[in-house]
Amino acid sequence: MKEIIEGFMDLVKERNGHEPEFLQAVEEVAETVIPYIVQHDIYHGKNILLRMAEPERAITFRVCWVDDSGEIQVNRGYRIQMNSAIGPYKGGLRFHPTVNMSILKFLAFEQVFKNSLTTLPMGGGKGGSDFDPKGKSDNEIMRFCHAFMSELFRHIGPNTDIPAGDIGVGAREIGFLFGMYKKLRNEFTGVLTGKGMSWGGSLIRPEATGYGTVYFAQNMLEVKGDSFEGKKVVISGSGNVAQFAAEKALQLGAKVLTLSDSSGYIYDEDGIDADKLKYVMHLKNEERGRISEYVNEYPNAKFVKGKTPWEIKCDIALPCATQNELNEEDAQTLIDNGCICISEGANMPSTKEAVHTFHKAKILFAPGKASNAGGVATSGLEMTQNSLRYKWTREEVDNKLKEIMADIHQSCIEYGTEEDGYIDYVKGANIAGFVKVADAMLAQGIV
Repeated sequence: MKEIIEGFMDLVKERNGHEPEFLQAVEEVAETVIPYIVQHDIYHGKNILLRMAEPERAITFRVCWVDDSGEIQVNRGYRIQMNSAIGPYKGGLRFHPTVNMSILKFLAFEQVFKNSLTTLPMGGGKGGSDFDPKGKSDNEIMRFCHAFMSELFRHIGPNTDIPAGDIGVGAREIGFLFGMYKKLRNEFTGVLTGKGMSWGGSLIRPEATGYGTVYFAQNMLEVKGDSFEGKKVVISGSGNVAQFAAEKALQLGAKVLTLSDSSGYIYDEDGIDADKLKYVMHLKNEERGRISEYVNEYPNAKFVKGKTPWEIKCDIALPCATQNELNEEDAQTLIDNGCICISEGANMPSTKEAVHTFHKAKILFAPGKASNAGGVATSGLEMTQNSLRYKWTREEVDNKLKEIMADIHQSCIEYGTEEDGYIDYVKGANIAGFVKVADAMLAQGIV
């Protein structure tokens, strides 16, 4: 089996040897899915996984815009349309200086499995630009978004490809993007998700990824007869996902100890309660400040520069920042400090070695494609509401989100339970996501 997996990866590396993040994502899936393929004749010999690892379409384009000083700036735009076997392409747009083809292909590949797990009819895609919104004025961001959409609009549509937000793309950016799309197409459709409430957005959408990450962890803990009540929780990130993961953890009775950003992390031994979290939301969302400013408001807390929070003793860890933020050493530190559950809010925040460390210790570990699928699931619910020209209540959307996360958890148990009773959620998520997409691809022929 090892030779078969290595042979498959050699083929993928031949075409994508300069894309480390993408290769990491494919290898993680291959290790669990290829043994399943070999055992099931319906998939064996069809090169299904190789076809899944090749984007149906990869679009790159130039984005020219004028900054406030009158200088012409040039960025690069992308859209990876990975797989549309079960529905139109669906996945976020990321605006960040690190954006490149490798990162977007890894995210799009993960998105295919994540969207399949939600049971909603959505294919996988991802896009974005190396544009950095930090330090830019609202007018500069508007001009960039309009320039970006003036090319992207040719490749998307409510029945073709429905982008959403991601790092660097929030409600403000979605608004500017939607405005230009509407002008160019002269139509009001649900082509983007994460819209404002007054023009087609869905309740719970901003909260969905963070809430879903906690709901999934709650499902894992319940299997062990445990809960969030009284648990110490360490969270990385301080953006949308981290904020609402913290909010839901607090609602379930946990004590949140940390938040972070790219400059370092804050540790509040007294706990980040609802009032303190409200301050963080104001700091990050409205003032667009740095997490280090938290200690100015709450001097009992401390700021640790240039580090991630995994050295803090905890019961539950929620990585909600970015890819590969938690390495093998961090994983071992968490285990040594008594951590019993890790639920990924970000996409692939744990390195391959970290995941192996968690599995070796037989502790609860949820991969992002399962645990953070709540965001795209609620995007799917937003698409449904747009199609119906109708809006569900907060309670209706939240209940649907809980049901979807419970269904994803059950699928992971179905395909990931091992002989000794340990649930390998990575294996379960990969196989469950694969089966639905593979069956659709086989039904549609070689296209």
